[in-house]
Amino acid sequence: MYQKFGQFIDGKWTPSSDGGVYEVVNPSNEEILGSASKATSKDVDQALHSAKKGLEIWKKTPAWERSVKIRKIADLIRDKKDIIANWIALEVGKPFAQGQGEAIASADIFEWNAEETKRIYGQIVESRFADTRIQIKYEPVGVVAALTPWNFPTILAARKISTALAAGCSVICKPDMVTPGSVMQLVDIVREAGIPAGVVNLLSGDPSSISSQLLSSDIVKKISITGSTRVGKIILKQAAEKVQRVTMELSGHAPFIVHDDANIQKATDMAIMAKYRNTGQVCISPSRFFIHESKKEEFTKLFVEKTLKLKIGSGLDNNTDLGPITTQKRLNEIEELVEHTKKEGAKVLCGGKRPAEFNKGYFYEATVFDNVKDDFKIMTTEPFGPLSPILSFKDFDEVIERANNHDAGLAAYVATNSMEKAHKTSDALETGMVAINTPFVPFAETPFGGIKQSGYGREGGSEAIKDYLNIKYTHLGISG
Repeated sequence: MYQKFGQFIDGKWTPSSDGGVYEVVNPSNEEILGSASKATSKDVDQALHSAKKGLEIWKKTPAWERSVKIRKIADLIRDKKDIIANWIALEVGKPFAQGQGEAIASADIFEWNAEETKRIYGQIVESRFADTRIQIKYEPVGVVAALTPWNFPTILAARKISTALAAGCSVICKPDMVTPGSVMQLVDIVREAGIPAGVVNLLSGDPSSISSQLLSSDIVKKISITGSTRVGKIILKQAAEKVQRVTMELSGHAPFIVHDDANIQKATDMAIMAKYRNTGQVCISPSRFFIHESKKEEFTKLFVEKTLKLKIGSGLDNNTDLGPITTQKRLNEIEELVEHTKKEGAKVLCGGKRPAEFNKGYFYEATVFDNVKDDFKIMTTEPFGPLSPILSFKDFDEVIERANNHDAGLAAYVATNSMEKAHKTSDALETGMVAINTPFVPFAETPFGGIKQSGYGREGGSEAIKDYLNIKYTHLGISG
């Protein structure tokens, strides 16, 4: 499957310099999908110099010309959404319809940044002197290293690549080893759209060695990473050595708060969609369900009923709601967390094991817990899977204190029929994003990111492009 791709350097797909490859596994059946190219140190050096050369071309390309090419990428992604969705279904295990949605969302991001390209506004500030002028302008930061994870391979690569292109930067994208083909397909669309050689590059292979070499290079001026808080801290320490700019979207542990006036039918629908998208392998997936004590029994009963109706299966099966866990490592960690939660005293209301009907594949049942306490491990460790602990609360101040009692601050969900409670809850929550009476958070036009140990900087919205730009202030004397 990977033969037509490889390393993408200087506008061409090539094998690694030593011909090295690694195997990629289909999580639905544990079969080998194929062998993907594994970059060497020499390949990384070539990509760095390619990006340096590409930067000189792209930063001089007029904004409106950049915009046309970026928009063409968006159009091509929409034309090839089924191809991309197939890659995502095979590598991630995500249901095909969700893969199509990811492709369309990726196209939206490129379209949004095609327009942002034309809206990099400078500023004229009134000078305190009659014979001088003050000008503030924005310039591309330089070569960007884009480090992406496996759970949303296309959309997360799209955020980084499209914003870099919009700002006039060149970029080296490093996809996760689990999902190289999904990102290779995206980068091939970039090539097809006519982006000049060297402007976008891709390195496939070991994340640790490639990332370390990229970050140790004077050529890379900015890093954008989506990943765990643990990995983010490692990257941040490396970036500090070169004082490189960093945008970080890291781990989450989103609270889901249901107030006493909420419509429980709608709240459970919202919870099902937010929780089980991509089998819960989402940084903004709700992980702590705080239900008002007067509504807990009703919410729990309905939530379990709806959870049990979800169909588990291959991402290529049109009837699938829950695909497999993407990696064996992740599956093992989920199983360990479930057993630990049970030992701590939690009651399993549904799920809690691998489904008996599958002999192969990294499948795990959607699991709902009751009798959970705030000090349980599952309340502090990001489950990153289909695990839902249900707790109750008595009043507003209590639930806010408990929801905020976590190092992560990425997203939160709220269900209420009161506009006053909606605003008060949003204001009080220590997160970068809040969804009220809706399961939908990320859009191309909105800023995506968190606070506390969930990272800093934003992807999406009008704010994102500024993280890829340097500010230059000029004080100009006009009288000679």
